[in-house]
Amino acid sequence: MAQLESRSLHIPGAWELFPAIYDDARGIFLETFSAPRLAEAIGVDFRVAQSNLSVSREGALRGLHFADVPPGQAKLVTAVRGTAFDVIVDIRTGSPTYGDVVSVTLDSERRNSVYLAEGLAHGFLALEPDTAVSYLVSAAYNPGAEHGIDPFDPALGIEWPAMSLDGSVLDYELSEKDRGAPSLEDMAAEGRLPTWAEAKKYLP
Repeated sequence: MAQLESRSLHIPGAWELFPAIYDDARGIFLETFSAPRLAEAIGVDFRVAQSNLSVSREGALRGLHFADVPPGQAKLVTAVRGTAFDVIVDIRTGSPTYGDVVSVTLDSERRNSVYLAEGLAHGFLALEPDTAVSYLVSAAYNPGAEHGIDPFDPALGIEWPAMSLDGSVLDYELSEKDRGAPSLEDMAAEGRLPTWAEAKKYLP
């Protein structure tokens, strides 16, 4: 089995990744990150500048977030505990998939990850209590260059799960900033979105 398998998602610059997991009587072992294996799997040299970890209650919704391009902020996102409904949105004006959405369920059983290139927006919804999500990012946090888009923007039509894994109805919990985020159309009208011309420089 390959150490890291990849699946290209519908949006250019977005991949789902599956590590090889080795188990025995002691438990499991896997590589959580390997720069050479990732570069071989997706054709991108991902340089990690910062590592983040969020722990979220069931129903917590974080996003949609993106950074100015350049330099942008590529992300490798993994649920190290629990389950997260992960969403990637193409907000690069001029992109052939502009406005498109892809979603992947990340969980601590399969240990799958998503990689998203610079210029894409990202968010996730925790489907279990104490869901812990790890983010390796290519650029350090820069509050002046980071922005949000309304995760409930009707134009995006994201179908956020209404039920948790145990079947209970989710009560979405957002930060005040995320709840008041503008629509994709408003951000485009203000000229605040990444462009395809700039962002595609970060693709293989």
